[in-house]
Amino acid sequence: MASNRGQGGIQQLLAAEQEAQRIVNAAKTEKLARLKQAKEEAEKEIAEYRAQLEREFQKKVSDSTGDSGANVKRLEEETDAKIENLKIEAAKISDDVVAMLRTYVTSVKN
Repeated sequence: MASNRGQGGIQQLLAAEQEAQRIVNAAKTEKLARLKQAKEEAEKEIAEYRAQLEREFQKKVSDSTGDSGANVKRLEEETDAKIENLKIEAAKISDDVVAMLRTYVTSVKN
C-alpha cells in the first residue's frame, strides 16, 4: 500500500510538473505574441509619423516654391528701388566728386 501511495505521489508530481511546464510554455507564447503585436503597432505609428512629417515638408516646399514668381517680382522691385536710390545719391554728390577730382588733377605738387 505504501508503494501504491509512493507511486501515486510520483504520478501526481509528474502531472503537476507537466502542468507547470504547459503553463510556462503558454505564458512564453503569449509574451512573444504581445511583443510581436507591440512591435507591429510601434512600426505602424512610426510609419504614420514619418508620412505626416513628409506631408508637412512637401507642403512647405510647395508653398515656398509656389510663390517663387512673387518672390522674383518682389526682389526685382527691391533691386530697382535700390538702384534708383544709388542713382539719386550719386547725382547729389557727383558735382562734389568732379570738383575734387579736378582739384587733384590740376594741382601740382613738388
